[in-house]
Amino acid sequence: MATDERLDLPMVGERQSLREQVAQALRAALITGEMRPGVVYSAPVLAAQFGVSATPVREAMLDLAKEGLVEAVRNKGFRVTELSDRDLDELTEIRQLIEVPMVARLAGEERAEEFERLRPVAEEIVSAAERGDLLAYVDADLRFHVELLSLAGNVHLVQVVRDLRNRARLYGLSQLAERGTLGDSAREHLTLLDALKRGEAEAVGQIMREHIGHVRGIWAEH
Repeated sequence: MATDERLDLPMVGERQSLREQVAQALRAALITGEMRPGVVYSAPVLAAQFGVSATPVREAMLDLAKEGLVEAVRNKGFRVTELSDRDLDELTEIRQLIEVPMVARLAGEERAEEFERLRPVAEEIVSAAERGDLLAYVDADLRFHVELLSLAGNVHLVQVVRDLRNRARLYGLSQLAERGTLGDSAREHLTLLDALKRGEAEAVGQIMREHIGHVRGIWAEH
Protein backbone atom coordinates (compact mmCIF):
# COMPACT_ATOMS: atom_id res chain seq x y z
CA MET A 1 0.00 0.00 0.00
CA ALA A 2 1.40 3.39 -0.94
CA THR A 3 2.08 5.78 1.93
CA ASP A 4 2.44 9.51 2.50
CA GLU A 5 4.36 11.61 0.01
CA ARG A 6 5.58 15.16 0.47
CA LEU A 7 3.02 17.52 -1.13
CA ASP A 8 3.54 21.11 -2.24
CA LEU A 9 0.84 22.53 0.03
CA PRO A 10 0.37 26.20 0.93
CA MET A 11 0.62 27.57 4.45
CA VAL A 12 -2.79 28.56 5.75
CA GLY A 13 -3.83 31.85 7.31
CA GLU A 14 -6.78 32.98 9.40
CA ARG A 15 -9.28 34.67 7.06
CA GLN A 16 -11.35 31.49 6.82
CA SER A 17 -11.54 28.77 9.41
CA LEU A 18 -8.54 26.47 9.28
CA ARG A 19 -10.86 23.59 8.47
CA GLU A 20 -12.23 25.41 5.38
CA GLN A 21 -8.80 26.51 4.22
CA VAL A 22 -7.33 23.04 4.56
CA ALA A 23 -10.32 21.45 2.78
CA GLN A 24 -9.97 23.92 -0.10
CA ALA A 25 -6.23 23.29 -0.39
CA LEU A 26 -6.80 19.53 -0.41
CA ARG A 27 -9.49 19.85 -3.08
CA ALA A 28 -6.99 21.81 -5.16
CA ALA A 29 -4.41 19.05 -4.71
CA LEU A 30 -7.01 16.49 -5.82
CA ILE A 31 -8.01 18.52 -8.88
CA THR A 32 -4.45 19.00 -10.08
CA GLY A 33 -3.64 15.35 -9.44
CA GLU A 34 -0.99 16.05 -6.80
CA MET A 35 -2.92 13.86 -4.37
CA ARG A 36 -3.17 10.53 -6.14
CA PRO A 37 -5.81 7.78 -5.97
CA GLY A 38 -4.79 4.85 -3.80
CA VAL A 39 -2.25 6.79 -1.72
CA VAL A 40 -2.94 7.02 2.03
CA TYR A 41 -2.37 10.44 3.62
CA SER A 42 -2.21 10.85 7.40
CA ALA A 43 -3.62 13.92 9.12
CA PRO A 44 -0.49 14.53 11.26
CA VAL A 45 1.83 14.44 8.25
CA LEU A 46 -0.39 16.79 6.25
CA ALA A 47 -0.77 19.03 9.30
CA ALA A 48 3.00 19.37 9.55
CA GLN A 49 3.15 20.44 5.90
CA PHE A 50 0.36 22.98 6.44
CA GLY A 51 1.93 24.25 9.64
CA VAL A 52 -1.22 23.64 11.72
CA SER A 53 -2.43 21.10 14.27
CA ALA A 54 -3.83 17.77 13.13
CA THR A 55 -7.40 18.57 14.24
CA PRO A 56 -8.48 20.92 11.41
CA VAL A 57 -6.79 18.63 8.88
CA ARG A 58 -8.68 15.62 10.22
CA GLU A 59 -11.94 17.60 10.16
CA ALA A 60 -11.27 18.74 6.58
CA MET A 61 -10.54 15.18 5.48
CA LEU A 62 -13.83 14.05 7.04
CA ASP A 63 -15.58 16.75 4.98
CA LEU A 64 -13.93 15.38 1.84
CA ALA A 65 -14.94 11.86 2.86
CA LYS A 66 -18.59 12.98 2.98
CA GLU A 67 -18.17 14.26 -0.59
CA GLY A 68 -16.82 10.88 -1.66
CA LEU A 69 -13.37 12.26 -2.49
CA VAL A 70 -11.44 10.27 0.12
CA GLU A 71 -12.12 7.31 2.38
CA ALA A 72 -10.94 6.66 5.93
CA VAL A 73 -8.34 3.94 6.46
CA ARG A 74 -8.39 2.73 10.06
CA ASN A 75 -5.34 3.81 12.09
CA LYS A 76 -3.59 5.10 8.97
CA GLY A 77 -5.34 8.16 7.57
CA PHE A 78 -7.32 8.82 4.42
CA ARG A 79 -7.00 7.34 0.95
CA VAL A 80 -7.97 9.21 -2.20
CA THR A 81 -10.97 7.44 -3.70
CA GLU A 82 -10.40 5.55 -6.92
CA LEU A 83 -13.22 5.57 -9.48
CA SER A 84 -13.52 2.79 -12.02
CA ASP A 85 -14.56 3.29 -15.64
CA ARG A 86 -17.96 1.94 -14.67
CA ASP A 87 -18.24 4.49 -11.86
CA LEU A 88 -17.45 7.33 -14.27
CA ASP A 89 -19.85 5.98 -16.90
CA GLU A 90 -22.66 5.78 -14.35
CA LEU A 91 -22.02 9.27 -12.97
CA THR A 92 -21.96 10.62 -16.52
CA GLU A 93 -25.26 8.90 -17.29
CA ILE A 94 -26.89 10.42 -14.20
CA ARG A 95 -25.65 13.90 -15.12
CA GLN A 96 -27.03 13.54 -18.63
CA LEU A 97 -30.41 12.33 -17.34
CA ILE A 98 -30.68 15.35 -15.04
CA GLU A 99 -28.90 18.21 -16.78
CA VAL A 100 -29.78 17.71 -20.44
CA PRO A 101 -33.59 18.00 -20.13
CA MET A 102 -33.39 20.68 -17.45
CA VAL A 103 -31.14 22.99 -19.46
CA ALA A 104 -33.04 22.28 -22.68
CA ARG A 105 -36.24 23.36 -20.89
CA LEU A 106 -34.62 26.71 -20.07
CA ALA A 107 -34.21 27.37 -23.80
CA GLY A 108 -37.96 27.62 -24.12
CA GLU A 109 -38.09 30.56 -21.72
CA GLU A 110 -37.39 34.18 -22.61
CA ARG A 111 -34.43 34.73 -20.30
CA ALA A 112 -31.83 36.19 -22.65
CA GLU A 113 -30.56 38.68 -20.10
CA GLU A 114 -30.04 35.98 -17.48
CA PHE A 115 -28.20 33.80 -19.96
CA GLU A 116 -26.05 36.74 -21.00
CA ARG A 117 -25.03 37.37 -17.39
CA LEU A 118 -23.34 33.97 -17.50
CA ARG A 119 -21.14 34.93 -20.46
CA PRO A 120 -18.33 36.44 -18.32
CA VAL A 121 -18.14 33.17 -16.38
CA ALA A 122 -18.02 31.19 -19.64
CA GLU A 123 -15.22 33.45 -20.83
CA GLU A 124 -13.40 32.86 -17.53
CA ILE A 125 -13.50 29.13 -18.28
CA VAL A 126 -11.98 29.67 -21.72
CA SER A 127 -9.32 32.04 -20.37
CA ALA A 128 -8.36 29.62 -17.60
CA ALA A 129 -8.09 26.78 -20.10
CA GLU A 130 -5.89 28.82 -22.43
CA ARG A 131 -3.43 29.70 -19.69
CA GLY A 132 -3.55 26.24 -18.12
CA ASP A 133 -4.89 27.43 -14.75
CA LEU A 134 -6.64 24.27 -13.64
CA LEU A 135 -7.96 25.57 -10.33
CA ALA A 136 -9.51 28.63 -11.98
CA TYR A 137 -10.93 26.38 -14.72
CA VAL A 138 -12.66 24.05 -12.28
CA ASP A 139 -13.92 26.93 -10.13
CA ALA A 140 -15.42 28.84 -13.08
CA ASP A 141 -16.80 25.66 -14.64
CA LEU A 142 -18.61 24.75 -11.42
CA ARG A 143 -20.00 28.27 -11.01
CA PHE A 144 -21.27 28.29 -14.60
CA HIS A 145 -23.15 25.01 -14.34
CA VAL A 146 -24.53 25.70 -10.87
CA GLU A 147 -25.75 29.19 -11.81
CA LEU A 148 -27.26 27.92 -15.06
CA LEU A 149 -29.13 25.10 -13.33
CA SER A 150 -30.21 27.49 -10.58
CA LEU A 151 -32.32 29.30 -13.18
CA ALA A 152 -34.63 26.27 -13.14
CA GLY A 153 -35.50 27.10 -9.52
CA ASN A 154 -34.88 23.63 -8.09
CA VAL A 155 -32.31 23.93 -5.31
CA HIS A 156 -32.33 20.19 -4.62
CA LEU A 157 -31.45 19.42 -8.24
CA VAL A 158 -28.57 21.88 -8.08
CA GLN A 159 -27.20 20.20 -4.96
CA VAL A 160 -27.46 16.76 -6.54
CA VAL A 161 -25.49 17.91 -9.58
CA ARG A 162 -22.91 19.63 -7.38
CA ASP A 163 -22.42 16.39 -5.44
CA LEU A 164 -22.11 14.38 -8.65
CA ARG A 165 -19.46 16.76 -9.96
CA ASN A 166 -17.54 16.52 -6.68
CA ARG A 167 -17.56 12.74 -6.83
CA ALA A 168 -16.52 12.63 -10.49
CA ARG A 169 -13.46 14.84 -10.34
CA LEU A 170 -12.06 16.00 -13.67
CA TYR A 171 -9.33 13.50 -14.35
CA GLY A 172 -6.54 14.25 -16.79
CA LEU A 173 -6.88 18.04 -16.78
CA SER A 174 -3.16 18.69 -16.49
CA GLN A 175 -2.36 16.52 -19.52
CA LEU A 176 -5.04 18.20 -21.62
CA ALA A 177 -3.87 21.65 -20.57
CA GLU A 178 -0.33 20.76 -21.59
CA ARG A 179 -1.56 19.58 -25.00
CA GLY A 180 -3.72 22.67 -25.44
CA THR A 181 -6.93 20.68 -25.89
CA LEU A 182 -8.71 21.71 -22.69
CA GLY A 183 -10.02 24.74 -24.56
CA ASP A 184 -12.32 22.54 -26.68
CA SER A 185 -14.47 21.72 -23.65
CA ALA A 186 -14.20 25.30 -22.37
CA ARG A 187 -15.58 26.86 -25.57
CA GLU A 188 -18.65 24.63 -25.45
CA HIS A 189 -19.99 26.85 -22.67
CA LEU A 190 -20.12 29.84 -25.04
CA THR A 191 -21.78 27.74 -27.74
CA LEU A 192 -24.37 26.61 -25.20
CA LEU A 193 -25.19 30.19 -24.18
CA ASP A 194 -25.66 31.23 -27.81
CA ALA A 195 -28.13 28.37 -28.38
CA LEU A 196 -29.98 29.20 -25.17
CA LYS A 197 -30.38 32.84 -26.19
CA ARG A 198 -31.78 31.75 -29.56
CA GLY A 199 -34.28 29.49 -27.79
CA GLU A 200 -33.13 26.38 -29.63
CA ALA A 201 -34.10 23.69 -27.14
CA GLU A 202 -33.12 20.74 -29.33
CA ALA A 203 -29.69 22.22 -30.04
CA VAL A 204 -29.20 23.04 -26.36
CA GLY A 205 -29.97 19.45 -25.38
CA GLN A 206 -27.51 18.14 -27.96
CA ILE A 207 -24.76 20.54 -26.84
CA MET A 208 -25.25 19.59 -23.20
CA ARG A 209 -25.22 15.88 -24.03
CA GLU A 210 -22.02 16.24 -26.03
CA HIS A 211 -20.43 18.49 -23.40
CA ILE A 212 -20.99 16.00 -20.59
CA GLY A 213 -19.83 13.20 -22.89
CA HIS A 214 -16.75 15.25 -23.73
CA VAL A 215 -15.90 15.47 -20.04
CA ARG A 216 -16.19 11.68 -19.85
CA GLY A 217 -13.77 11.56 -22.77
CA ILE A 218 -11.34 13.65 -20.73
CA TRP A 219 -11.44 11.03 -17.99
CA ALA A 220 -11.00 8.24 -20.51
CA GLU A 221 -7.87 9.85 -21.93
CA HIS A 222 -6.22 10.04 -18.52
